[in-house]
Amino acid sequence: MNKRILITGGAGFIGSNLANRLIIENCFVRVLDNLSKQIHGDNPETSSLYKSLNPDIEFINGSVTDSVVLQKALEGIDTIVHLAAETGTGQSMYEIRRYSDVNIGGTALLMDLIANSSLPITKVIVASSRAIYGEGKYYCSIHGVVYPDERLSKDMQSGDYNLHCPKCESIVDLLPTSEDSFIKPSSVYGITKLNQEQIVLTVCKAIGISAFALRYQNVFGPGQSLKNPYTGILSIFSTRILNGNGINIFEDGKESRDFVYVDDVVNATIRSIKYDKNIITPLNVGSGISTDVHTVAHSLSARLKREVPVKISGQFRVGDIRHNVADLTMVKSILGYNPEISFEEGLNRFVDWVAGENISDDRYESSLAELRSKGLFK
Repeated sequence: MNKRILITGGAGFIGSNLANRLIIENCFVRVLDNLSKQIHGDNPETSSLYKSLNPDIEFINGSVTDSVVLQKALEGIDTIVHLAAETGTGQSMYEIRRYSDVNIGGTALLMDLIANSSLPITKVIVASSRAIYGEGKYYCSIHGVVYPDERLSKDMQSGDYNLHCPKCESIVDLLPTSEDSFIKPSSVYGITKLNQEQIVLTVCKAIGISAFALRYQNVFGPGQSLKNPYTGILSIFSTRILNGNGINIFEDGKESRDFVYVDDVVNATIRSIKYDKNIITPLNVGSGISTDVHTVAHSLSARLKREVPVKISGQFRVGDIRHNVADLTMVKSILGYNPEISFEEGLNRFVDWVAGENISDDRYESSLAELRSKGLFK
């Protein structure tokens, strides 16, 4: 491919998988990552993610919020994959400054340096998120396509977890969310991801370089941090199960997500790197299939061969959405992307990997305690 690529956040879950693949594609790869304790643990240089990086990858330990480090990382680069971000819907609702500083501030600094420097950069790819849509697209039998508002705590406390038509209040049915859907983020995390993609797409258009905002759905697979209790439902549940702890399924267990295997995400990202036409666009990257959380919990428990209590509690986190599934029409048309790994196959691969890992301390209850103390977990 003969590209010189910088991956911010390249020692993370998606980034490390992408970096290693790009080395195989004969690219020069530089990774900028601050080896966050939340992802890599107390001794980050011993983390499996960091250690998995191919030795041919040039690694810089630093933050996207540090202009000196970031300027150094940009030297001689022609393509940027900007993955560096704080992640976690619930945590973002009370660590607002940190999420804004890293996600928005780091992206603003990156684009400021690009806009005001003589760099050979021809393309920026930013990792966006389905979180920017909020609840997403639904169908009302009376009013057609609608975009429900975020659910209210008082309704969920009474056991009503459904989405309702904003015009007539009838229960609505899930539709695949397309890129032209209304943008209505329901969490600080979603707001920061929206700001990231808006900054990148707007600046790149103004200065005449290509840009993709890849709206990743719920990415999973081997290598996903088992230490992070704030994001990654499969990793959180796996750590609970391996520690012999029960699983608390929120709401009624029917809430669902579009789980997409990491190899498919890497393939889509590489396709966007290789795309040779000038373009400024967001694209959904997912599986196009919705799987409910109750199914995830029981499937994991069965595959890990550990029986633990599974409780549907009716509890909920403020800012969580009910469902999501991506409309993949645009990404298939533009990049020729088609997800290849089914949820079942991906889960088998994930479980095979988990079985060989050291059991991490289960910090999930402490993360919920943080949310509860802020009034964000009911």
